[in-house]
Amino acid sequence: MTSISHHRPPPQKHSTGSLLVAAFLALLVTGCAVGPDYQRPTTVDVTAFKEAEGWVPAAPADALERGPWWELFNDPVLNQLASRVEVSNQNVATAVAAYAQARALVREQRAGLFPSVNLSGGASRSGTSASTNNATGLTTGGRVSNNYQVSLGGSWEPDVWGRLGRTVDSARASEQASAADLASARLSAQGELAVSYLSLRQTDAQLALLATTLAGFQRAVEITQNRYTAGIAPRSDVLQAQTQLANAQADNAGLQRQRAQFEHAIAVLVGEAPGNFSLAATAWSPTVPEVPVGVPSTLLQRRPDIAAAERRVASANEQIGIAKSAYYPSLSLSASVGQGASRVADLFKASSSVWSLGLSAAQALFNAGATGARVAGSEAARDQAVARYRQTVLTAFQDVEDQLSATRVLATQQALRRQASEAADQVEQQVLNRYRSGQVSYTEVINAQATALNARRALVQAMADRQTTAVALIQSLGGGWQADAAAAK
Repeated sequence: MTSISHHRPPPQKHSTGSLLVAAFLALLVTGCAVGPDYQRPTTVDVTAFKEAEGWVPAAPADALERGPWWELFNDPVLNQLASRVEVSNQNVATAVAAYAQARALVREQRAGLFPSVNLSGGASRSGTSASTNNATGLTTGGRVSNNYQVSLGGSWEPDVWGRLGRTVDSARASEQASAADLASARLSAQGELAVSYLSLRQTDAQLALLATTLAGFQRAVEITQNRYTAGIAPRSDVLQAQTQLANAQADNAGLQRQRAQFEHAIAVLVGEAPGNFSLAATAWSPTVPEVPVGVPSTLLQRRPDIAAAERRVASANEQIGIAKSAYYPSLSLSASVGQGASRVADLFKASSSVWSLGLSAAQALFNAGATGARVAGSEAARDQAVARYRQTVLTAFQDVEDQLSATRVLATQQALRRQASEAADQVEQQVLNRYRSGQVSYTEVINAQATALNARRALVQAMADRQTTAVALIQSLGGGWQADAAAAK
């Protein structure tokens, strides 16, 4: 008897050791991740922007990195409004919340790599009712018993096939894509604000120009009225002058409506109700910054929409490995220790303790090809993400080429518009002098004045177009945002 008791280990210790060995072996094979490793998709190879040939900006190459890009327009009001976009714009606030949600999801997925521990407890009361023995006639009283339990348990799923790790990597890539989306939302709102503000100031310039023109048209009405009263000019001259004045006044009213709409748009962009927001008219500073373009490869690092598309490819790639892990068994380790007793006072006595260790494995033997279908679906989703990424890159190159072309053409156009405006002003003055001396009809004055006004307004529009095109070029280059900054978080 003694030899048996000394040389034969207790059964429960043997089973415990086996479980620990199995758990150790499971840990040894942890890290054998299945699925393809991520590689950034290739894109078109562009060495230079076609429309930038011969276009050398005067600004230093690091101009956009010295501060917020809108400061290049040298407008303090614009600087103040742009600083309010990030904290008050609701589209940006939505993107901020989405980014916070993505970061929380990463923390949630990362928690799956670690064991979970839970504490549970319970109490129950049971009993039997009184019974009567038919033979003896004796009645037996019922019994009531109490049962109390408390246990501490834990479970852990070793990441044998890399499923959990890839889930974390996928969530992290989605978080980085969300960070890029946030940068896109900021850049879009800031660009929209800049365009709306510059358009409002351009409208102020148009209104100031039209105010001067209206004063001239009013004098023309007085001149024709005096000449008509003196019998020098026909009444048709007065009617023509009045018609031209009324049309210009109608144009002025239309510009007032446009200005109000731009002001309302700016209010919404900075998070205010239009009724509580106003911008006083001020002198327009038509500053057009020279934007450094750089080489095309930097575009892939600067544009947040490109960064977001690339990060979504990485997230989709991880989903393939997650789907393939279903081909292999899943393992789970569990352990618990608890106490049970009929009285609370006896609950934590050693004699009432119960413990357990467990290792479980599960493997789908047949699911009619569902796992293969999920793998194929994940691969197709990855291919879609790759195609969207490449299309985003192509569109980005198109945006830059379009804005470079517009920048060059508008610079030439502005110079020509200025020449046309100066020439039209001279013609207007000469024709008006000739009319006063009775050499030409008032119809020629009307035509000269209309031509001069259109030329002036076209010059203002060309100057404004150069400003808004500079904003569009900065946006197409990605502003001052760096994709690597988000990826490093």
